[in-house]
Amino acid sequence: MSAPEITPVILCGGSGTRLWPVSRKSFPKQFIPLIGDGSLFQQSSGRLWGSGFTRPLIVTNSDFRFIVTQQLADMGLDPGAVLIEPSARNTAPALLAAALHQAQSDPHGLMLAAPSDQYITQVDTFRASLQRGVAAAQSGQIVTFGIRPDRPETGYGYLELDHDDIAGAVPLKRFVEKPVLAEAERMLAAGGYLWNAGIFMYTAQTLIEAFKTHAPEMLSDVEAAVAGAQSDLGFLRLEPEAWARCADISIDFAIMEKISNIAVVQHDGDWSDLGGWMAVHQHADVDADGVALQGAAHALDCQNTLLRSESDALQLVGLGLRNIVAVAMPDAVLVADRSRVAELGDVVKEMRKANVPQADTFPKDHRPWGFFETLILGGRFQVKRIVVNPGAALSLQSHVHRAEHWIVVAGTAKVTIGDTEKLVWENESVYVPLGAVHRMENPGKLPMELIEVQTGSYLGEDDIIRYDDVYARGQGAKG
Repeated sequence: MSAPEITPVILCGGSGTRLWPVSRKSFPKQFIPLIGDGSLFQQSSGRLWGSGFTRPLIVTNSDFRFIVTQQLADMGLDPGAVLIEPSARNTAPALLAAALHQAQSDPHGLMLAAPSDQYITQVDTFRASLQRGVAAAQSGQIVTFGIRPDRPETGYGYLELDHDDIAGAVPLKRFVEKPVLAEAERMLAAGGYLWNAGIFMYTAQTLIEAFKTHAPEMLSDVEAAVAGAQSDLGFLRLEPEAWARCADISIDFAIMEKISNIAVVQHDGDWSDLGGWMAVHQHADVDADGVALQGAAHALDCQNTLLRSESDALQLVGLGLRNIVAVAMPDAVLVADRSRVAELGDVVKEMRKANVPQADTFPKDHRPWGFFETLILGGRFQVKRIVVNPGAALSLQSHVHRAEHWIVVAGTAKVTIGDTEKLVWENESVYVPLGAVHRMENPGKLPMELIEVQTGSYLGEDDIIRYDDVYARGQGAKG
């Protein structure tokens, strides 16, 4: 008898700050190629695809929906349903929505809740660990997966086992919150504790029953959000009013710490949540002095140091550094003692209070049709580089406060201005007057690139009136 297929639920709506400046709210770490091939989201999707799995359910937010589908398309993968959260409500409502969606077709099918930002290279070992939890999950248990600790880590939660026999799924005695160092050292010495990987296996019906018992109000609200969901360009957008009533709470606090039908499987392979620069350094290729270089970076007489440059045009040089993390972006640079990088979340909060845009946004802004990046920003002018994917089109739009001049530098643009439509070839330009209704498209099979010069009294991204948009974004900067 063949093993049952598992439906992965990949959560990718988070916006971590512990890997600032590379990870920011507008484009967080799960979509970034931090280490290994592809982004963490692509790596997570790849190891949960193929034999033994159905097409995954993706849960994300509106801003990331086209990034998700584009990154999967780049791998040649087509997901199952992509559920759009109208607002951030943490993992409990997200996983319940996925379970309710799954229960419509297969309430007893196995599901696997998996974060999209974990780093696992031993895929066969990981899949074998999953199989060790199948029987328990089919019997009505919720199975969580733990990692045997190799150090007294204070950045992870722990799982205390009923006994230390980890041949298969064993009962969980209790969850342990992130400990202080002395407690982490005690648990490491005692044995019988695993790091909490935040990965869960269950049937849809089992999870729904747990919410019915321990969080009935949330069950009612998420049921309404799923029942009222609207199809939107292949996505399933959950009903916003019911969703807004849901508590902002993790699955651990809402359900897992309250139930008795929970078991643990130890995963014996490699694992990291890449929760900060220390973890990236730990998994990077290092030389004999513990120095890791990523991108256009060079080191002389350095030790235990990570140097990373995100731009080929920006050379990062370290001289005589000890225990330093230095990360250079075109618009921001981090230089920190390795022992202090866990405090980056507090740094980002301070930047937000000071209205520093680099706290959350990049000069490069990803859109469903491609991306743009700001090259120069003045008082009444802005210069952008715009890249439009093959076959993609910007919305039909106008601006109240600015005019635009487009110079095509690669490919061919199909341009609409008012009632006129024309092709603009490489090295040609076109002027879009203030207030003119216009659209730009890429009719070719290769990315089209242009330089846009904006002039006017206000240059914000929200100065857009949309008349038609193939991505159904509505009004506003992103819609």
